[in-house]
Amino acid sequence: MTAMPRGRTRRTALLTATCALAVTGAMVLSGCGGDDPDAGTNGVGKLPADRIQAKTRAAAEAASAVRLAGTVVSGGRTYRLDMRLKNAGGTGSVTSQGATFKLLRIGEELYLKADADFWNHADGSDGAAGKLDGKYVKVPQGDPSYKKFSGFTDKDVLLDGLLTLHGALATDGHHTDGAGTRTIRITGDKGAGGTLDVSLQGTPYPLRLVRAGDAGTLRFSDWGKNFTVEEPAESETVDYGRQLPTS
Repeated sequence: MTAMPRGRTRRTALLTATCALAVTGAMVLSGCGGDDPDAGTNGVGKLPADRIQAKTRAAAEAASAVRLAGTVVSGGRTYRLDMRLKNAGGTGSVTSQGATFKLLRIGEELYLKADADFWNHADGSDGAAGKLDGKYVKVPQGDPSYKKFSGFTDKDVLLDGLLTLHGALATDGHHTDGAGTRTIRITGDKGAGGTLDVSLQGTPYPLRLVRAGDAGTLRFSDWGKNFTVEEPAESETVDYGRQLPTS
């Protein structure tokens, strides 16, 4: 056997030791967070499902504003919503059975705006459609439709009714939303009672809800982003003169 020069032996031993330390260090780093799905998050992913739900509901209630978009199925009818809501009011659009109308609420004052097709369908004739087309109609608080329409613009009422999962709660892994935000998913009754994706970044806001029984899917965004609601000009409003349609 040929003897290896002493200097070369030392260099080889040093290289071997350096490589071993590098491998060990990589393993330590990996074990310290490289595979931890909650590393760098707000920490709610480590909580049980009931506490996650409590935290996300509290965050939603405390937020000054939110935008929600998607579908809600109620009474056998599908509503497509795109609403911006805050405590002082709300604005946005609702589509149902091919008809779209806009809602605007400032405090207790509620307005509905729709095109002639909507009013034709509501009246069954074109008698009033011409003057109502594209105008804001103030909904009297005593009108039976007021409660239904205002519910679409009330942040607390709408979120309280939507952010509910049914059945036993459980976590269902880590995910990301459409914008790349990391989330933790909680489910009710293994998904049959609905699923809710909660942000793992910053405040644990709800970001995506799939309602129980195929009753719609909603996305939540713009949490805490303020927006302006203003009473429409007199030239943009008109009196309907009768009970507003509820469907």
